[in-house]
Amino acid sequence: MKKFGFGFMRLPTLPGGGEGDIDYPKAFEMVDYFLSQGFTYFDIARGYMEGNCEAAFNKCVAQRYERDKYVLTDKLTVDYFKTREDILPLIENQLKVTGAGYFDYYFLHSVSRLTYPKFLSCGALEILRPLKEKGLVKHIGISYHDKSDFLDEILTAHPEIEVVQIQFNYADYRDTGIDSRGVYETARKHNKPVLVMEPVKGGILSRLPERAMAVISELNEELSVSPSRGSSPASYAIRFAASFEGIMMVLSGMNNLEQVVENTSFMKDFVPLNPREYEALEKVNEILKATDAIPCTNCRYCTSGCPQNIRIPDLFACLNSKRSFNEWGSEFYYEVNTASGGKASDCIDCGQCEDACPQHLEIRSLLREVAEVFEKKEEENGN
Repeated sequence: MKKFGFGFMRLPTLPGGGEGDIDYPKAFEMVDYFLSQGFTYFDIARGYMEGNCEAAFNKCVAQRYERDKYVLTDKLTVDYFKTREDILPLIENQLKVTGAGYFDYYFLHSVSRLTYPKFLSCGALEILRPLKEKGLVKHIGISYHDKSDFLDEILTAHPEIEVVQIQFNYADYRDTGIDSRGVYETARKHNKPVLVMEPVKGGILSRLPERAMAVISELNEELSVSPSRGSSPASYAIRFAASFEGIMMVLSGMNNLEQVVENTSFMKDFVPLNPREYEALEKVNEILKATDAIPCTNCRYCTSGCPQNIRIPDLFACLNSKRSFNEWGSEFYYEVNTASGGKASDCIDCGQCEDACPQHLEIRSLLREVAEVFEKKEEENGN
C-alpha cells in the first residue's frame, strides 16, 4: 500500500444541505481519482457524515470496484452499543451496510480513559477474535485519544492489538496536553505500526497566519520546490507525519477533488522531510504557539504535591491549544486529562504549586481561567 489514505469523514455535500447530504457525483470523482493514482486505503466509521458514512462508502466504492481494489478500515464506536450482546449484530450490520464482505482493519474507536472501560466490560476484543479467525476482520487495532502512559497499559495487557491510529502532526508533537510524541513512541515501543489521523490538525495547518506562511514561501523559494514535491502548508504537514519510522499510513479527510489531486501528487512517490524542512516547520510552530496564554515549561514541579492531583501543565496546554487553534481537540483532551486527575475547579488555593513554580506563574489564577473556558462549556452541555 502507498502511505496515504482517504478518510471518509468530510465528503462534499449538496448546497444548502447538512453533513449527511452527500454530493455523490463529486464524491465519485474523488474516489475514482484516488484509486487511479494507485492509492487503496479508506477509513470510515458509523458516526461520520451524520451516520451516512458506511452507506456512502458502499455507494462510492463497494458497488463500483472489485473487493481486491481497496483496503478498508471500519470501527466500533461506544455510542452505538450498550451491552456485549449488541456488538456482534452491530458489526454484522456494518459489513452489510458497507457491502465490503470483510474488513481489512477493524478498530475500537476513539479509545481513551473515558471509553476504554466500556470496551473492556463488554469484551469487545474478545468478540473480534473469532471474527478474525473467520476472515471477516483481517487485523485488529485501536484509534487512540489519550496519553502515552495509558496506551502503554493497554498494549501491555492486549498484545493482540496489531495497529494503533493516533493524532499526530507537527503542532501537537510536543504538546503536553495531547502527548502526541509520547503516544507515537509508546506504539513503536510495542512494535505496532502507526496510522496517523489529523496530520493537518483538522485543516488548521493548511490555513497558516501571514508570518507563518512567509516561512513556507521562503522555504519553497530556497529549495525550488515543485508542486509534485509538495509546496503547500498542508503538504508539509502530511509529509511531516509520514516521515517518521513505523508510520504505515497518513489519513486525510478530503472534501474536494482539488485536495485529492494535490495530496496524491506528492504522496505518490513520497519523499521524507529533509533537515531544512524540519527546521522551517519548527519555526512555523513557534509562530503558531506565540499566542499561547501561559508560558508553562512543563517542568511539572507543581504537580508532585498537589493535594487535588490536578495535572496543571496539561490543563494549561489545553488552554494554550484552545487559544492558538480554537479546535475541538482541546476540549476533548481537557476531558482526557481530568479523567485521571482533578479538574481546574478542584483547586483549593493551597498555593504549593506557586511556591514550586520556577517560572513564578500565578497558577491559582490561571486555573480559574482554565475552568472558565472548559468547565463553563460542560455546564452549558448539562454535564
